[in-house]
Parts: sequence; structure tokens; C-alpha cells
Amino acid sequence: MAVKTETARAGEFVQSLGNSNISKEDVTYKSGANVKCGEILAKEVTASTNTSAADAGNTGDGTMGAVTVSADAKPGVHNLVIIEPASNAGAFEVTDPDGEVIGTGTVAVAFSAGGLAFTLADGATDFVAGDRFTITVTQVTEKFIALPNDGSDMADGIAWDDYDASAADLKGVAVVRLAEVNTNTLVWPSGISAANKDLALQELAAKNIIIR
Repeated sequence: MAVKTETARAGEFVQSLGNSNISKEDVTYKSGANVKCGEILAKEVTASTNTSAADAGNTGDGTMGAVTVSADAKPGVHNLVIIEPASNAGAFEVTDPDGEVIGTGTVAVAFSAGGLAFTLADGATDFVAGDRFTITVTQVTEKFIALPNDGSDMADGIAWDDYDASAADLKGVAVVRLAEVNTNTLVWPSGISAANKDLALQELAAKNIIIR
């Protein structure tokens, strides 16, 4: 008699979910990904257009370094304004396209908040209060892949079912927040170290995905 092995059923790893559909999201699995139900996921984010520009009236001649954009960034024009000038330094404030402050930073020190990451370099002439830059993001896209084993990507969710996107991007579902899951039914990348696994568990816990 042939032996048949039953594959995991969709959502089998879940012990509890939040009300309604708050725990799950419709997502895109990136072309080349082939994930299994309960597999730990990472997210790749790209900005289709991402530009920065100094205001023509700036006194300071420092420059904006390359801007890295994550899924948290809102499409539109972000504004950076110097609020406390200082010699070879100074503080700035960054607002999103809705005018909300996403963070403050320091000239020549790496900044990361609101989905934007960059360093505003000091120049030969110091910035003055009111000097500004714009950062324009026209579109942010995100696609899910299996979590790499080297800790290079953050754990961002768990695959709801088997999804074979080997040939092309594929629509699917992922658990991305507010859930309790069974550790014995999760799928981890082969060769992942204990340290990187612990890191991934902490990242999931930050999204209120609790491993039981």
C-alpha cells in the first residue's frame, strides 16, 4: 500500500488570531520564492522613484547622501529642515507628506525613521536655520520571500499556506501581526544559527506574533 504524507493545511500553525482579519494581509510573494505553510518570511522593499534635492536658497552647502526607503515611507514629498544650526553639525527635523514629524536628526550622523534612512553630510559652509531638503518617494512596493538564514533580513511574518512563486510573482496571504503560533509547525531556513533564530523571534514578537 502506498504511503501518503499529508501536507500542512492553510493556517495550521496558528493557535489564535486577532479579531476579524487584523492578523492577516494579502501580500505578494516575489518571483523565485517557493515558501511553505508556516514558513518564516522576510520582506523586500523597493522605491520606484526616490530623489532628494537641496533648496536653492540654502546657505549651507552640505549634501544629502543616498536615501534608503522602506515600506513605512509614505509616497510623496518629505521635508528636512535645519532647526538648530551648529558649527560642522546641527539638528534637523523631517516631516512626511502629510506634514507629520517622523523624526529629528543630526548633520553628519546617520538618520533612520519613518521609512527613510540617510546621512546629511556637512559642507564647507555650515547650514543655518531654515535650510532645507526635499526627499520625494513616488511609490513603495514590498514583496515577501523566505527568511534568509544569515540574519541579513528582518522576520516580517509567516506564510499562511504553500505558495510557489518560482515562475512569477504570486498573490497570497501572510500572518503579519497579532497572533499566537505553534513553534512545532513553523518552517525555518536551513542552517539558521541559534542567534539568528532568536533575533527573528524577537522581530516577530515586536509585531505581536507570539511563539508558543
